[in-house]
Amino acid sequence: MKKLKYLVPALALAFFSCDDYLDVNTPVDNPVGSQVTPNLSLAAAQTQTYRTLARTGNTFGNLFLNNWGYNVNSFAVTAPDEFTLSLNNNTYSGIWDGFYINTANFTNIINHPAANYENHKAIAKILKSFYFQYLVDLYGDIPYTEAHKGSGNLTPEYDDDQAVYRDLVVQIEDAINTIDNPSAATIAVGTEDVIYGGNMGAWKTFANTLKMRILLRQSEMTDPETVAYLYQEFAELADATFVTTDVTINPGYSNSNLEQQNPFFNQFTNIDGTVTTFYRQWAASKYFGDLLNDSSLPDPRRGRIFTTIGGNVAGVLQGDTSATNGGTAPNPLSQLGPGIISSAAQDGYMMLAAESYFLQAEAALRGYIAGDAQALFELGVTASMAQMGVAGGAYVDALSETPGKGVSPSFSFDQNIRAIMYQKNVALTGVNAMEVFIEYTRTGVIDDLPLAGTGTAGGVVTSRPNRMRRLLYPNSELVGNSANVPVVTLDQIFTQGPFWFVD
Repeated sequence: MKKLKYLVPALALAFFSCDDYLDVNTPVDNPVGSQVTPNLSLAAAQTQTYRTLARTGNTFGNLFLNNWGYNVNSFAVTAPDEFTLSLNNNTYSGIWDGFYINTANFTNIINHPAANYENHKAIAKILKSFYFQYLVDLYGDIPYTEAHKGSGNLTPEYDDDQAVYRDLVVQIEDAINTIDNPSAATIAVGTEDVIYGGNMGAWKTFANTLKMRILLRQSEMTDPETVAYLYQEFAELADATFVTTDVTINPGYSNSNLEQQNPFFNQFTNIDGTVTTFYRQWAASKYFGDLLNDSSLPDPRRGRIFTTIGGNVAGVLQGDTSATNGGTAPNPLSQLGPGIISSAAQDGYMMLAAESYFLQAEAALRGYIAGDAQALFELGVTASMAQMGVAGGAYVDALSETPGKGVSPSFSFDQNIRAIMYQKNVALTGVNAMEVFIEYTRTGVIDDLPLAGTGTAGGVVTSRPNRMRRLLYPNSELVGNSANVPVVTLDQIFTQGPFWFVD
């Protein structure tokens, strides 16, 4: 087992109780951790962690999935690390930093000594599991059982990633049991819950859906113990209800100031309504744009995901240059569209109904749950259309005749899995593309994506035959605890993933 010295004392004091180091009378305007009861900290815990999901995680996913390219007509950069695959310990380190640090707030709620906050703690367990799944998915072994103890343990041990996954299911089940069996004295959750407003029945459906996602992540594994485990756990979901409406988060986003704007929108639009440099930097990729334009089955969502030029998406090959510089990029290029960026007050999304239906479709296709995989899949596409504000009747009807984009009993298992992954990518591109990157890695679809380059002006040179399977531990880990952080080389991340990765 390895240990991690992650937080410097100043950060530790910012996120953890100070009861254990200073025994003095504390003024009311500077409360210690035990005074900040779960109802007072829940909203901040929810919104701060979501910020990383919406911003860093989504950008990461869209670039490595070849959904976005650089606006080479406005910027000279054509070969960033995402295209060359020249990755290092700084590559998207904000994902680790944002998830690991901010989930300490959920741990504090779970461990808070105040009585009768069982439902608040159940919510915290569900959300901590939601984010810790991503830490495992992108890094493998992580600090877990000894994490978030602040000054009580600045060097928590790393836990085996599969063991963490198993315990995430236990925590979710414990949360569900708590929701099902409230005590008479349980304090009701109210508006401090900026996701469901205290609707514990909705939290239970979200927990069931998250459990299904955690189980499906392991579905490529074929060892007898895991197979038996999955069938046992899926059997417990036989009568479960799953998410059927988008799971949104909104603490009151508005355009009052930059801090109150939706954090995803905030990256792209200034307070006066003008676009930011970050917005102007990105354009649609030609690869993804061509899939949406597909003349045989054009996707009605394309004009919501991107701005369109003459009714279609005009994309750039990742790594290409502008036509004036010898490349082939059209001018103008399509950029992020109104279905992705609408207003400072727009909802954030924790999970789409579309994702839930796609998970159910895959679980049914694999025989884990009862149900019509095609019908569930088409409900997912229809939900995605509704979320993006377009009518998709004719498009959905045609999917059963389109291998790779639709599900049908007449298609092969592999074609149906690829269709689920494709539609998941379209649905989540403006919401949580990081989730799709992980799902593509799990199912092997990640290697169908073209690497960055052009067929004209040389393109991007990379010695890597494929995309990475995980990320390197960030420099904050290496500097803080160089003797104990797991040793993972650059070469290894292109061949080795978390425990569920099967090459």
